[in-house]
Amino acid sequence: MALSRSVRIDKSEPRGGGFANPPRATWMALSRSVRIDKSEPAGGGLLRGKVMKKIRPTILVVEDDPAILNGLLDVLVFNGYEAEGVEDGGEGLKKALGSSYDLIILDVMLPTTDGFSICREVRKKKPGQGIVMLTAKGSEDDVVAGFRAGADDYVSKPFSLRELMVRVEAVLRRTGARVGDEQAEYRGILFDGKTLTARYKDMTAELTRREMDIVVYLHRHQDRIISKKELLLEVWNYADADIETRTVDIHILKLRKKIAALAGDIPFILTIRGEGYRLEPES
Repeated sequence: MALSRSVRIDKSEPRGGGFANPPRATWMALSRSVRIDKSEPAGGGLLRGKVMKKIRPTILVVEDDPAILNGLLDVLVFNGYEAEGVEDGGEGLKKALGSSYDLIILDVMLPTTDGFSICREVRKKKPGQGIVMLTAKGSEDDVVAGFRAGADDYVSKPFSLRELMVRVEAVLRRTGARVGDEQAEYRGILFDGKTLTARYKDMTAELTRREMDIVVYLHRHQDRIISKKELLLEVWNYADADIETRTVDIHILKLRKKIAALAGDIPFILTIRGEGYRLEPES
């Protein structure tokens, strides 16, 4: 049976609210398999504000545990994705091959068709499809089997929601569904990842792809400080983010100058000394 947190909902029983106020039973069940870090908001910087006016990246979740599936769909939608879910492996394979998704999150132990078989078949027919395997199996052999089947990444239960969202973003970037292609509105400035422009009233400034990625990443996580190391990992895709480099500082300095020339003294990116950067909170 199909589930969706987009417009399409094919499940007959009531689903309950979204991430901000999920059904208690759903989160009680989800928390038994998903470890939530109590020191920060679940999802590690979920969306809080006006963002993403583009056609959002679409994600198919194939997971046979209804409580976990419902919880994951809520988390994905709250983070700005269009998410659809199914509980049956055979139905998941049919959807994966018959529809277009930017990413598939795929459990291994599924009824009718297991996740490894789905992954191999999808990879054969759609070589560029982004796939993240999600399973309770965590042995080295299972991880190797997942990658050999064609998975882009592999997450073992229990997992933190923040870790999962970071991995989702990373796979989407690698497979071409760039997070920076979306639109973000901040203090009257419209940042457009399709045209690589920032528009304020009747004025426009051109941005580089890297500058746009910085803005969108900070906007997606505007409720917390983003370290230079995190930007190097998630925006620059550095394998070693501990290297000494001023590339982040230089890019942000140039970005501030462009926005200042465009919109005057509107508060923009704050530097938190010794910690990193964040967008000035909107009042």
